[in-house]
Order: sequence, then structure tokens, then C-alpha cells
Amino acid sequence: MPIPTPLPLLTDELSAWLRLAHARGLKPAALRALLGAFGLPQQVLAQPFDALAAVCGREAAQAALAPPPADFAQQLAAVQAWRALPGNALVTLADPAYPPRLLTMPDPPPLLYVKGRIELLHARGVAVVGSRSATPQALEDARRFARTLAAAGVAVVSGLALGVDGAAHEGALTERGGTVAVIGTGADLVYPAAHRPLAQQIAAQGAIVSEWPLGTPARSANFPQRNRVISALVEGVIVVEAAMRSGSLITARLANEMGRDVFALPGSIHAPLSRGCHRLIKEGAQLVETPEEVLEALGITPPAQPGQAASRAPRTDPATRRRGTKDAQTLPLEFTTPASASSPPLDSQSEALLAALGHAPATLEILAQRTDMAEAALQATLLRLELAGHVSALPGGRFMRASHC
Repeated sequence: MPIPTPLPLLTDELSAWLRLAHARGLKPAALRALLGAFGLPQQVLAQPFDALAAVCGREAAQAALAPPPADFAQQLAAVQAWRALPGNALVTLADPAYPPRLLTMPDPPPLLYVKGRIELLHARGVAVVGSRSATPQALEDARRFARTLAAAGVAVVSGLALGVDGAAHEGALTERGGTVAVIGTGADLVYPAAHRPLAQQIAAQGAIVSEWPLGTPARSANFPQRNRVISALVEGVIVVEAAMRSGSLITARLANEMGRDVFALPGSIHAPLSRGCHRLIKEGAQLVETPEEVLEALGITPPAQPGQAASRAPRTDPATRRRGTKDAQTLPLEFTTPASASSPPLDSQSEALLAALGHAPATLEILAQRTDMAEAALQATLLRLELAGHVSALPGGRFMRASHC
């Protein structure tokens, strides 16, 4: 079924929508009740106070009939100018182009400011969310999950934040499912500023959505409200990495309340940013290790697999790499010398490698990609960290941060 084109709005209609949608003290649920009772915003504004109060209460009725702010004419002109720009659309709650999944919310946003491909708001979608201070492994996982989901035709939805959100958008951006960024500022602003280039790419190839008036800056109270839109737009939410107190857990809770599927990636029991995911799993979220598991749970056909890549040379066993070093030859791989309080401080190269290792096992190849270190320097640094008890060598040429680090 083709996606409806957003309806054109006459100046009087647009003015009425803006007055009610952004009236201070008039919540979306109350406005939806008024629209259901009286029709379009012009009819709501034409009602006497008592009629409105009978539907939504006296406080909401006062907010609806309050005079517009002194700069309302300038706001109206700014919205008209913004709508005239290529790729921009203002979608009202009464518009056939309004995303149907949002209508299942008790408090759908009355207005959506959309930049980009509005059809993505009607596509099957999955949210990929997680920590702003994500580990390198989590960023890789977010990109991989998002890329596979989008390659299967699923729109990947996230919040344009640093960390997992940004990685998810990047992973999905060039695949056929595309990506949607639901933001907590006005649609004419980008937060964080570091994601300005990414936001420009999403506006050109995906979609950016906001319910906030143009010019609205980033405020902490806006983001939980943004999270409810992310949860409502999708069929499922994947939490890649999250601390115990995390906005991602709010998104997951809201998704669960709306009847959406919640998925969580497990991690190390020693990693603080895995604890939020483990809590979700304990509470009933589906533990997933691959994006194909998410697609299967949602009944979506995975993308066709490309031809098998040429086989790589076998990884060198850690003991073989260390041949010729007497101390390393006599040190069993399953034991390490524990770091003590008297251990010398780590040099900058060791600290960088330890940070890149994160809290999940990684191969030499992965660490080389994350650090851009030459192979000889990488192996020497790994050996120093092993001997100091900061890193453990695992079977299969993998390395892991020691549990006390």
C-alpha cells in the first residue's frame, strides 16, 4: 500500500494545530481527547470553556484556550518556512500520513516534524539502543545488528545519541531498510553537535523525527518522552549495552508496556555496562547473540548471505607467537601473575589497548583494528599486560581483560 503524502495545511489550520500542540500545560493525551470529541483544532478552539472542561478537566481546558505567546506569529512563520524546505514535512495527528503504530499510544504526539523519508515511519522497525559511553565491542555489535536488520528491509530506529545510538544509525544507513532518528530537540537542531554530519546523512538517506517545536534545545526531560516514541514506532527493542541506571532501560520498559518485544545482548558479569542488559534478561527480555535471532523472533526473512569469503590463514597460537621468549615459554596460558598494588603504572600504549579490549573477548585482528597498532607492538603490549595480570589469553587466539581490572 502506498504511503499517503502529508496533507497541505492552510494557514488557519496550521495556526490552530501549533497553538494546541504546543500549548503549555496541555498534554498530548488531553489534546487527543479534545480532538476526538470536537474534531479538528479549529473546532476545539471554538468551543466554550465548560464544554472543553467536561472532556479533559478544567486545567487542560484553560491551557487549550490560553492566548498564544507574544511571538506566536514569528513561530508560525518559522514553521511555514521550514516546511517549504525540500524533504521537510509537518504531519498532524489527523493526517493519513501519520505513523499508525504511534496511534496505539495513549498520548501520541499531535505533531511530528519529519526530515527525510516519511515512508520509513510506516515500515517494519526495530530499535537498537544502548549506552552513550559504549565499549568498542558494543559499538561493533550495534553496527552489525543494525546492518543485518536493515539489509533484511527493517528500519532501524534509535535516538541519535553518542555511543550505541550513533553506531546503529551508521550500520543501517546505506542498507535498504534505512534508519530513523527520533530526537529530543527541535528538528532544526542537532544534539550532540558531534553528530551533525551523521544527522545530515540520515536526513538525506533516512528520516529524522521530532515532536518538539522548532528551536527547542536539548533538555534532560525531553529524552524520556523521546524514548516513548522510539518504543512505539517499532516492533521490538534491542538493548546492546546499558548500565543499571540508563535511558535504554526506560525505552525497554516502555516497549514492554506497549506489547513490543524486548531483546538484550549479554555481556561479561564483570562489566558495569552489561548489568542493565542482564537485569532485562532476568525480567523476561529475550537473550540474543545474533541479529538473525531477532529476525526469526519477529518472523522476518533474513537477508541473503553473500558468498563465502576466501578462507583466512589460521590464527597463530599465542604460545607460538611468543616462541623465543624464555619467560613467556614457561608461563602457562591459563595462569597469570596477579597485579598488585606495587605494580608499575601502565604506559599510554597499554592503557589504550586495555580500553580497546573492553570486557568481552577479542582476537588479535579485532584489537589491531581498534587500536591501529603495528602487529609487533600489539603483541608486545599484550604480553606485558598478560605478565602484569591485566589480560588473560583464551583458547582460539582471543584475549580478555582479567576479572579484577
